[in-house]
Amino acid sequence: MLDKNGIAKRIAREVKDGMFVNLGIGIPTLVANYIPDGFNVVLQSENGILGMGPFPYEGEEDADLINAGKQTITLLKGSSIFDSAMSFGMIRSQKVDLTILGAMEVSENGDIANWKIPGKMVKGMGGAMDLVASAKNIIVAMQQVNKSGQSKLLPKCELPLTGVRCVKKIVTELGVYDVLPQGGFKLLERAPGISIEHIRNATLGKLVVDGDVPEMRID
Repeated sequence: MLDKNGIAKRIAREVKDGMFVNLGIGIPTLVANYIPDGFNVVLQSENGILGMGPFPYEGEEDADLINAGKQTITLLKGSSIFDSAMSFGMIRSQKVDLTILGAMEVSENGDIANWKIPGKMVKGMGGAMDLVASAKNIIVAMQQVNKSGQSKLLPKCELPLTGVRCVKKIVTELGVYDVLPQGGFKLLERAPGISIEHIRNATLGKLVVDGDVPEMRID
């Protein structure tokens, strides 16, 4: 079973050289630490940054440099800072190649809920509604079960939706899944040591298992 950094490492393998990538709040921000060496990848944050680097080392933080989740960041050579209007202009005009988002729930049709839990304090939708409406490709980074042990891969989302039929791929602590056009989570890879039966028990939505499913490679 993977921890949050393991999920981020696996998702970093989906990032291709030359991409412009938006990292959402939560697990997705960790992907910045695992971009392969030698890749020319530009990370965008919707609060107005192009060219984010990995998180700073302890003691080297600059409180004026933060991402959309208010975490301190580093800037790479050639990075730029601008206002939110320009940032969302980039997003809405589909200049972002890949968006990596966290989620509270994902449905077997690719719907995503990631902004509100009734009765609980959540930061709000933020830029997610623009990202899911405009992104060319959306990958979700999430824990597959919640703190109560309930699945978050569902036949239908129970929480308020952020976007409809927009998620293409999901990476959790248990596996990697494609969201099929006709509906369903196709299991592509298993986390090391995790059985198919374990994954079935953690998936309420339609799970598609086609032949032998390899273990995930994250290094």
